[in-house]
Amino acid sequence: MSFSPITHLRHVDIAVPDFDKQVAFYTDNWGLVTTGSERDVAYFAAEGSPEQYIVRVRRAAEKRLDLIALGAADRETVDALAARLGTEGVTLVSEPGDLQTPGGGYGFRFFDLEGRTVEVSADVRTRQHRKIEEKEDIPVRLSHVVFNSPEPEKMTAWYEKHLNFRLSDTNTHPRMGGLFWFLRCSDQHHSIAISRGPHTALNHVSFELRGLDEYLRGSGRLMRAGIPKIWGPGRHRAGDNTFTYFHDPHGNTMEYTTELATIDEDTWHPSIFDVTEPETSDVWGIAETADEWISKQMFNDPDKGVFVAPPM
Repeated sequence: MSFSPITHLRHVDIAVPDFDKQVAFYTDNWGLVTTGSERDVAYFAAEGSPEQYIVRVRRAAEKRLDLIALGAADRETVDALAARLGTEGVTLVSEPGDLQTPGGGYGFRFFDLEGRTVEVSADVRTRQHRKIEEKEDIPVRLSHVVFNSPEPEKMTAWYEKHLNFRLSDTNTHPRMGGLFWFLRCSDQHHSIAISRGPHTALNHVSFELRGLDEYLRGSGRLMRAGIPKIWGPGRHRAGDNTFTYFHDPHGNTMEYTTELATIDEDTWHPSIFDVTEPETSDVWGIAETADEWISKQMFNDPDKGVFVAPPM
């Protein structure tokens, strides 16, 4: 029996001023395919994913995170979660109902603790997809998303309480305390992570590749194309996944990864990893040393898309 009403991460929706440049980045460089477009909106899928789309881009005057979409098993789960969140004082943006986005489905939206818009849905039509072959260095699926938070302990507790996410591991610093909290809703080590940051913002979005060879080929292809690289290639201790981080045209951090660890619920116990130990950041020891410059590249701009509740 699942411990969370959430099954997986469906898609991440962002808004950007230079719409054409962002669209070109995802299709010409990142390896996604356009599955539909409306006026000033474009949808992007991964060839190996049954999701209708994993990224949506909208033209806007300011950069922002529009939405994080999560999956649920069925309509009954969606209804039960909406009712529960309402009784727990979570602000609902919309009540459960039929969705008008590609693939349809049934879902609702709400604000998390820091004002991000979150959607939970079920019964979304699957997209015809295919097996990604050896040496194809394109994303298979969406892996995870990481948020920056000035109060990460509260954010972690919020997702644990309201969506029943579970803590997989924590990265800490001897003087600064907790830095990263890795949260799971399934047997994947993390679908969401919370990072300590100076303001509410998107830290990064991660895309899974087929395997280690495809991940390295993809990382190299982007580096040769001149896409700004922040950090990597390397392999993290928490989650045991590979990483190469790049900036998109608007300064959002996007990651190529593979081989994220899976969790045995009967035996797993969260670990606390010290980031001053070099292997915590990169067990291979080949990536650049994690430093203040790298961290700042992922702070991003304060998110213009968060809802700020009026004073009581």
